[in-house]
Order: sequence, then C-alpha cells, then structure tokens
Amino acid sequence: MEIGKIPPEILNRIVLNPINHFALKRNDVFLRPKTGEDCSAVLFGEELCILSADPITGAEQDIGYIAVHINCNDIASSGAEPIGILLTILLPEGSSEVVLSDIMEGAYEAAKETGIEILGGHTEVTNAVNKALVSAAVIGRTDKNHFISTGGAKVGQDVIMTKCAGLEGTVILAKEYETILYKKIDKHLLQKAKSMRGFLSVIKESKIAKSMGATAMHDVTEGGILGAVWEVADCSGTGITVELEKIPVKEETKAICHAGHISPYELISSGSMIITAFDGEKIVQALSEQGIESAIIGKITEKEKQIIKNGKVSILNQPKSDALYNVKFE
Repeated sequence: MEIGKIPPEILNRIVLNPINHFALKRNDVFLRPKTGEDCSAVLFGEELCILSADPITGAEQDIGYIAVHINCNDIASSGAEPIGILLTILLPEGSSEVVLSDIMEGAYEAAKETGIEILGGHTEVTNAVNKALVSAAVIGRTDKNHFISTGGAKVGQDVIMTKCAGLEGTVILAKEYETILYKKIDKHLLQKAKSMRGFLSVIKESKIAKSMGATAMHDVTEGGILGAVWEVADCSGTGITVELEKIPVKEETKAICHAGHISPYELISSGSMIITAFDGEKIVQALSEQGIESAIIGKITEKEKQIIKNGKVSILNQPKSDALYNVKFE
C-alpha cells in the first residue's frame, strides 16, 4: 500500500465492514464508523458524546499545536463543542527534553485557542519510531437533535468551501523546507505561508454554518479539497460536481506547490471546511461578515462524482496519497 490514508476499498473490506457487521452493537451508540466520517457518537440521555482520534504523521514541527487543532476540527465538523483532549506522544530514542517541551508548548497554545482542556494521555521514548509522533483523541458534546455528519449532504445543495486549498500543507511545507524554499520563492510569500498557522481551526465557521442550515460539514485533511468533496459525496450516497477554477488557492500555496511539483487541490488542508446547504450564498455572506473567506465550489447531484476543469467534465476520483508525501524540490 502507498503511504498515507488506507484506500477506501481496503479500509471498508478489512476494517470497517468487519466492525459494523460482526462486532457487538450497543443501543447507546448513535453513529458508527463509516468512510468519510471523522467522528463517532454515543448517547448520554439527550446529549451526544462525540469522539474522534487522529495522529500527526506528515509534519515534524509544530506537531503538538497541529494535533490539538485538527482533532478539535473533527468535533466541530459534527456541530459539537470540543471539551477535552488526550495526547499520546512517542519520541525516538535519544530525544532531548527540548523536543517534548516544544510539543507541549504548542499543545497548550492550541488548547487555549480552542477553549479545551488537556485531559492527559501517555508519553514514551521508544525505538518503534524514528521521529516524534503525536496521536490524539478528543471528546466533545452536542444535543442529539443538532448533530451534523459528513454524510448529510442532500441533492441540490451548494458545496461551500471555507478559506483556501492546501492550508495546513502550506504551513507544514513552509516550515519543514524553509531553507530550500527561501531560495525558490519570494521571501514575502514564504513568510505569509508560515503565518497561515493561525488559520487551522474551523470551530468558528462550523458554528455559523450549523446555525444557518448546513446538513453536512467535513474538515479537509489528507487528500486535500478534492479528497474531501469526494468523501462527502461518497459518505452521503450522492454525486457531486466541483468546478476547479472556483476553488480558492493563495499565491503562497501556488508558489510552494509549483516549487514542489504537487497539486494544491490534493494537499492536506486542515483549517478549510466543506459545507453543504441549500442556500449557500447566505452562508458565504454570513462567513464574510465574520472575516472568514469562503466560496461556493459546486453542487450535490444524484449520482456521478465529477470535476469541471477548463470547461471540460471528467470523473472525480477517490482520494489518493496526499500530495504532501510526493513533494520533490529539484
């Protein structure tokens, strides 16, 4: 298998189908695992406990900060409020205390920004890893009547995207390859790319979209924008048509992707959210009033998953290995 997320057909056959068909089923489980769904939900009376977990594997810097934000984004995408997070930190043999301190300082910073508490976790030095690895599990809550899933898209809805393509990937590449990029792109673009770190949360836009009738929300992670819209349609059992030219891409992202010979549309993009709703323009306007850029990039359709590029319609394929793993600076 290629590096990155397990392909959906393998994930379904080996992991999800056995879980859903053969595992014990409890009456208090509200939402079970499914391709594209980032959260599970458990009933506690009239409230739902929302759970999600994700590791940080594509970055070596700022991993504590990124881990908190991307996990909270999954909770926010379900329309829930993130409450707390558990961090598992695995360090390679010979790591210094400075490495652990940097991870925790980033985690504290992000936890303060998102308003959550770090509940605990596990910290270990092990020869099972060759670089620092952070994996997190986050817990949130919402009323059971206000839960929003990735699979809630409906035919005829607008597909809205917040912020810009390749957001998280731009930050990661700008920091991991700063020395190389310093020689390849304009200095001011590199600085702007690094400053995108402050836009990794989707909590604010999720609250706005939820209040205005969104039926599906999905944080854009591995596979980028094109991977995320494919997952929304697949999870919803619908089709989708996306217009490539309508997907916002920042100049700094274009410059870095051009230098690294990758597509910004397939680059990990936590901080950007896919939203589906019947009156997309109203949501775009409401987001704009709160200083959040967004755009309508397509429509939910009945069957086919399609992409329009330069006026030509082609098939929108399922997510591949993220562009982050294919960077080649020559």
